[in-house]
Amino acid sequence: MGMGRREFLVRASGHGALLGALGCVGEPDDRITIGAMPPGTSWYVFAATLAQLLQDAVPDGTSVEVIARGGAIGNPILVDRGDQTIALAQAVTAAWAYRGDPAAYEREHRHLRALAGGLNRVWMAALMTEDYIERTGHETLGQALRSDEPIRIVMKPRGSIVPVVADMLLESLGTSRAQIVERGGEIIQVTANQISAILRNGRADLYLESVIRGHPTVTEVATTTPVRFLDLPEDTIARLEGPGAERTPMPAWFRGQQGPLDSVDMGTVLIIHENAPEELAYLVARTVCEQKDAMAQAHRAWEDFDPVQAASLAKTGVRLHPGAAAYYRERGWI
Repeated sequence: MGMGRREFLVRASGHGALLGALGCVGEPDDRITIGAMPPGTSWYVFAATLAQLLQDAVPDGTSVEVIARGGAIGNPILVDRGDQTIALAQAVTAAWAYRGDPAAYEREHRHLRALAGGLNRVWMAALMTEDYIERTGHETLGQALRSDEPIRIVMKPRGSIVPVVADMLLESLGTSRAQIVERGGEIIQVTANQISAILRNGRADLYLESVIRGHPTVTEVATTTPVRFLDLPEDTIARLEGPGAERTPMPAWFRGQQGPLDSVDMGTVLIIHENAPEELAYLVARTVCEQKDAMAQAHRAWEDFDPVQAASLAKTGVRLHPGAAAYYRERGWI
């Protein structure tokens, strides 16, 4: 697929003028899109902040737009086929998409490249209601999910990383969603704004979620429903670990947490198509790193971002775009 190119002068403070080319696979020369998630999510806030910062650096007449759909699983597909210029993804889903991990993807998506990783930390968490624990005596995920006792699990719908990791969790414990249902349990998949009410009304026993600091739904659930945060099983952690997913304790941020949780940080990465212009990749990487404070002011989840580590494969899940790599070399970070 061809790529449009139009020369423009990028205003690059501290680095002089960069003579670049705008236009990416599948995108008009005067439009840059940033794949995020719906309004109200941290990704939407980040993408909107980045769009505003980039808008000040691109030529007049060029639009920078946030695409509020896709999500952790879908965004790598959209970037790979050129439907989005850049996008946010979980670092682990970028890695899965690149290698075509059958747990989440039907094929390899080899056009993916990274711009900046470690943008914020994202853990997989399990919250079990105290009512269920009292009723069954099950205090661990292994006890609950291996038992013949029916259990009702609530999570986000397909497209989120959560159902994929949930299947890995169940498989690591020798069961599956189908077997949960066969034993009289229930798999409830709804949007985030419905989850708190479902738990509060006693209609679910276990809540699985990808969690950031200050996560609004988890905060509401932990405040309105007696729940207990549970460690992930060793086999699940082993299945998740790899590029883009680091075994890291989840800090005790929420009511109901007795201490740090044994879990995996699945990270957040900004991705781009391999054929995107090097000047554009350089500009985005530089903007994200040098405007870190602006990102953190927009959403506190970005306070943990360390630009020095942004080029690490452990943080990106996939290798860097050459334009981004040029920026990190210039800074002496790779």
